[in-house]
Amino acid sequence: MDTTRRDFLATAAAAAGAAAAHELAHGQDPSHDHEHQAVPSDMTLRVKSLESLLVEKGLVDRQALDVLVDAYETKIGPRNGARVVAKAWADPAYKHRLLTQSGNALAELGYGGVQGENTMVLENTPKVHNLVVCTLCSCYPWNLLGLPPVWYKSAPYRSRAVIDPRGVLREFGTELPDDVEVRVWDSTADLRYLVLPERPAGTEGLNEDELAALVTRDSMVGVSKVLRPEGGRP
Repeated sequence: MDTTRRDFLATAAAAAGAAAAHELAHGQDPSHDHEHQAVPSDMTLRVKSLESLLVEKGLVDRQALDVLVDAYETKIGPRNGARVVAKAWADPAYKHRLLTQSGNALAELGYGGVQGENTMVLENTPKVHNLVVCTLCSCYPWNLLGLPPVWYKSAPYRSRAVIDPRGVLREFGTELPDDVEVRVWDSTADLRYLVLPERPAGTEGLNEDELAALVTRDSMVGVSKVLRPEGGRP
C-alpha cells in the first residue's frame, strides 16, 4: 500500500471512528428524552468494525481517535459558534457583515476550511424563528458546532422538522407564539447554516466571553432559545 493511500485510509477511519465514538458515548442523552434520540445502530456497528480492522492493521491509533473526538467536542465546536454569536450581539457592524457576507465574516474569526467553506447565518427575531435540518443525511457546520448530536442525524428529526417544525420545537421545550413564522432550512454538502439566536434580555452589561457562555449548540441549530442569565434584568 503506497503512502498516499495509507494516509487517506487513516484519515477517513479517524473521522469515521470519531463520529462513531461520539455516538456510542452519547447515544443516551438524559437532557433530551425524545423519540428521535435512537442511535442508528447498524451504521455505528459498521463504523466500529472498520475502526477495529484498521487499528488491528496498524493504520489507526485509538488514542488519536480520542484526541480527535475531544477536539471536536471541546475545542473545535460548539464554542466557536458561540464566539461568533457573541461578537454579533456585541458588535452591530460585525453582525451586519455576518448576515450579508457570512463566509467573509466567519473568516474574520478564523473559521472556514473543510465543512465550513459555505455557511449562511440566519437571524432569529421576535417574528421569525429559523430551524436547521439536513433531510438527506447530516450535513452540519462541524467547524462551528463540533460533532452533530445523535438526534440531528436521526430519520425522525430529519423528516418531522420539515412537516411539523412546531411540534419538534415543543419537544425541545421551545414554544412559539402563533404569529411567529417558522422557517426550516435544509442543509446540504454545498451550503450549511448557523442560526444567530435572539439575544436575551438582561445581558446588556455582559462582555463577549460572558455572552458566549450563554450560547448553546441547540440554539445555533434553532431547536431552542438562549435563556436569560439568572439575576439578569427582565
